[in-house]
Amino acid sequence: MPGCQRSKNSVESFYSEHRAPIFAPLRTIVNMREIQFREALREALSEEMRRDQSVFLMGEEVAEYNGAYKVSQGMLAEFGPERVLDTPISELGFAGIGVGAAMNGLRPVIEFMTFNFSLVAIDQIINGAAKILSMSGGQYSAPIVFRGPTGNAGQLGAQHSQNFENWFANCPGLKVVVPSNPYDAKGLLKASIRDNDPVIFMESEVMYGDKMEVPQEEYIIPIGLADIKKQGTDVTIVSFGKIMKVALAAAAELEKEGISAEVIDLRTVRPIDYATVVESVKKTNRLVIVEEAWPLSSIATEITYHVQKHAFDYLDAPIHRVNSFDVPLPYAPTLIEAILPNIPKTVKAVKAVMYRD
Repeated sequence: MPGCQRSKNSVESFYSEHRAPIFAPLRTIVNMREIQFREALREALSEEMRRDQSVFLMGEEVAEYNGAYKVSQGMLAEFGPERVLDTPISELGFAGIGVGAAMNGLRPVIEFMTFNFSLVAIDQIINGAAKILSMSGGQYSAPIVFRGPTGNAGQLGAQHSQNFENWFANCPGLKVVVPSNPYDAKGLLKASIRDNDPVIFMESEVMYGDKMEVPQEEYIIPIGLADIKKQGTDVTIVSFGKIMKVALAAAAELEKEGISAEVIDLRTVRPIDYATVVESVKKTNRLVIVEEAWPLSSIATEITYHVQKHAFDYLDAPIHRVNSFDVPLPYAPTLIEAILPNIPKTVKAVKAVMYRD
């Protein structure tokens, strides 16, 4: 089962205050069905709204239009206009309303049509939600989730194709979650809604139609635990979000050439599960990090620093990273392909650390 790398006891103690099981025990998972990424998110939202009356959803087109990406389809009919709220095109305004509501005991889920639009609301996120617990001396918290798609989704232009995971991860007070598949998305979104800190929950427009088996039984995946998606012995590949598809496909190509890659999905980039990465590198002695964001101050850079500090003597080659080029994303599809991380670039990076290039 995805996400079951850690012991059951350590996982349950992490979220012991919640009655729902963190991972549904294998013996109880009998009702598996294949659903889309958007449906997994919808189930997580609906289940949490049924469980807790303080949870509500707010954003552009989430109600009457059933969501820009149909994540909230049918939720207005079930929960009504007081808990599924359409907003004007004013991210700064409705993000601020959400922060204020969270400070007063509610648990808002704020949907951005794209995280590129969160730049309009970033003052409320950074100077409001992230800092209020510290600045109020613990008198106020902001249990709020900001969610929506991140990264490139094709020919949408430079202003609609950016990755801000590392930006938000740089801010103390925020947690940043970037799931790569429907199973993880549902379990992590439920954990995010129940968390008492503000959570940035980043999806992808090109993943909403992805399908995967997800149990009907309730389960939660704790924030901060990476998952080993593929075991390997020769090299560690680390990624997260939709670029996990690139990492896994590259690992499959490398397998054909006799290179066994261990593939780790971070799932959250604040906090980062450094321990899982370090232990893998101690086994494989080589590391490649694949990330869609620009290279400067990236998550890949942070992991590189941490691994060289805590596993330097285990490395048999310099760490390689595969990022997007350090330019705004162009419109032309040929240039998009050239700039973004892809399978050939990842395979080349692995061969470089294997000294087989």
